[in-house]
Amino acid sequence: MSKSFLHPIIYVRGFARLDAEIEDTINTPYMGFNLGATRVRQGPGGELHTFIFESPVIRLMKDYGYRDVYQDGAVHEGRLPRTSLLIHRYYEDAEGGGRRPSIVEAAAELSARILWLRERVCGADDEARAAFKVYLVAHSMGGLICRCLLQNDAVGDPEAKACVDKVFTYGTPHNGIEIAGINVPRFLGMWDVNNFNRESIADFLRLRPRNGRVNHLDGDFPPERFFCLVGTNHRDYEAVRFAVGASSDGLVKIDNAWIEGAPRVHAYLSHSGHCGMVNSETGYQNLTRFLFGDALMTARMVVEHLPLPPSVEQAKEDGDAIEGSYLFECTVTPRLFPPVALSDRRIEHGSAIFRRYDEMCHPERAGHEHARHPVLFSVYLDSSKITVSQGRTMLLVADIAVRSTEFKVAGRWFVNRRVPDENLFRDKVVILATADGDGWRLRYIMGDEDWGEGRGRAVKVDDDGATYVPLRSRKGFRARLCLEIAAWQ
Repeated sequence: MSKSFLHPIIYVRGFARLDAEIEDTINTPYMGFNLGATRVRQGPGGELHTFIFESPVIRLMKDYGYRDVYQDGAVHEGRLPRTSLLIHRYYEDAEGGGRRPSIVEAAAELSARILWLRERVCGADDEARAAFKVYLVAHSMGGLICRCLLQNDAVGDPEAKACVDKVFTYGTPHNGIEIAGINVPRFLGMWDVNNFNRESIADFLRLRPRNGRVNHLDGDFPPERFFCLVGTNHRDYEAVRFAVGASSDGLVKIDNAWIEGAPRVHAYLSHSGHCGMVNSETGYQNLTRFLFGDALMTARMVVEHLPLPPSVEQAKEDGDAIEGSYLFECTVTPRLFPPVALSDRRIEHGSAIFRRYDEMCHPERAGHEHARHPVLFSVYLDSSKITVSQGRTMLLVADIAVRSTEFKVAGRWFVNRRVPDENLFRDKVVILATADGDGWRLRYIMGDEDWGEGRGRAVKVDDDGATYVPLRSRKGFRARLCLEIAAWQ
C-alpha cells in the first residue's frame, strides 16, 4: 500500500446525553475509540477460542503505524508525523455541568483542529501544506458535526474544509432520530436531544430538505468519498431500544443512517456497547478498506425471471390478480481469519433489500423510468492484504438468497399450499479478482456446487461489455449478478 494515502485521522465522538456520560467521555484519552471487543468461536474439537479486537485506535497503530498526539501527559505542541491520530475533544468545556457546545460550535472547533494539525505536520513547507489532507472518522452525532463543517458555509475556515479527503461515519443519524416512529421534536431541548430533529439539522447544515429528508450533501462534498456504516442489531443496544425498535441499530433507524449517493454498508451491529459498530472488526475492516484500499467492487442483480409457486402460477393462468414482492439477502465475506462479513443484509435483521415486482420488471407501471434492480453490495478491497500464498488474487464470498413475500391471490392471502420462507434462489458465489496489468480479471465459483479452492470460471460478458455471473435455480429463477470493479483512491 502506498504511504501517500496515510493521512492524519481525526476521530469525532458521538452524543453524550447525561452529565455523567460527559464526565466518562472526557476522562479517557481516546474518548471511547480505544474500546475493543472479544468474540468466542468454537473450534473443530468443540473447544472455545477467544478472538480479540483491540480497538480501532490500537489496530491503526499496529497495522498502519499511526500514533496519537500525546506526549508527557499533554497534547504535543511540536512537529507531528503525517500518521497522527487526533481525538476531537469538543466536550471538554462541558465538564462539571458546564455549557454543552452546539453542533455549530463543535464544527468550528473541528475546523481549528484541522488547521492546528496541518501546522504541526507541515510546518512552513508550502508544498506540504498545499497537499495536506485529513480523514474524518465519526460516530453517531459526530457525523453531523463533520457535515456541519463541510456543508455550512458560515462555519469554519475554507482551508480546513478543503483539507478533508474522506469521511467515515458509524451509525450517524443523517436523517434524524425517531422515537416510537416520530422524529424527536424540535422543542425538546433537554440534553440537546433536538439536535436530531430534521428541521434543526437543516438549520445547522444550511440545507434545504428533499422530500422532507436531510440526508444529502447538497453538492458540498463528493458523496463517493463519504462512507456510512449502518447498524442493524437493535437487540444489543440497551439504552432506548424499547422505543426505537426493529430495523435500527437500537438508536438510529436503518433508513436514517445513510447519505444519498454515498457508499454504505449494512452490518449486524448495534449503535454502541459490547456489540457496537465502533469496537468491531467489521467496522474496522470497512474503515481501513475505504481509507486505504485500492479497489471498489459493486454487484447488482438484474432479474430475468421470477417464477411463481405452481399453485400461484395456476391462479394467475385462471385470471386471478396476483400481488407479491421480493426480498434479496446478501452477506459478503472476504478471505480473512476469523471470517468477518463486510456487508450483511438479511431478512431477520430487517435489512434485506425489498423490491416490488413491477419495480424490476415493469418500471413504467411503478412510476419509474428505469428498472430498480437491487445493488446487493458495494465493498472496498485492499490488494495489500493479499498474502504470498494467494498470489495476486483477492477472494470474497457473496452468500445470496432471493425470497418472495407472501402472495395475495384475488385480494386474499394465499397460504394454503405455501411453504414458509421458501427461497427462489440460494447459493454462495465465490468471486476471485486477480490483478492483471492495470485492471482485474474476474472469475467465479458456485460455492454450494463446487469447492471454493478451485480456479473457477471466467465471468460472462454481455453485448455491452458488462461482466456478470449467471444465477439459476431448478425452480426457474434466472438472473445476472453484474460485477464492476474499479480502481479506488
